[in-house]
Amino acid sequence: MDPEVEDFSKVKIAAEKTRKLLKEDLGLPVYLMTTGSRGLHIVVPLKRTRDFDEVREFAQSAADFLEKENPELLTTAARKNKREGKIYLDVGRNAYGQTGVSPYAVRPVKGAPVATPLEWDELKESSLSPKSYDIKNIFKRLEEKGDPWKSIEASGVTLTAAIKRLAKMSGSQ
Repeated sequence: MDPEVEDFSKVKIAAEKTRKLLKEDLGLPVYLMTTGSRGLHIVVPLKRTRDFDEVREFAQSAADFLEKENPELLTTAARKNKREGKIYLDVGRNAYGQTGVSPYAVRPVKGAPVATPLEWDELKESSLSPKSYDIKNIFKRLEEKGDPWKSIEASGVTLTAAIKRLAKMSGSQ
């Protein structure tokens, strides 16, 4: 979730809408992480049963559905001049040779913010920002809360059922 502007409250709303679609409607496990920059990453752990193109196609279909349902808030327009202040649903990381921000990566900017895995209920905290955690406070957080993604690998799923549900919801089945 890449915001056009620095209004993180819109990013939080977008994340909740994405969680609802992926978890509640499509039955997928969904993990959340601040980027340490301006947005959030939402991750669905997958078993390795599909190639990059199939995963990207599913991610694009989900993003298209979210954009259609929330046109005032979300966009899939890659060009910044086409986003009109909306939250960009960047599915481009789901392709061969693409990279994303790793959990607990220190970002190379002032204050050394850290990309931080979160519990979903933390999204409701008014003080939460994409730069809430940095090299100075991340270890205290880990001591107090542990790693919210400690079981992410064990929760991997296939996309088969979710692809069928999304197609039905989109009216393309």
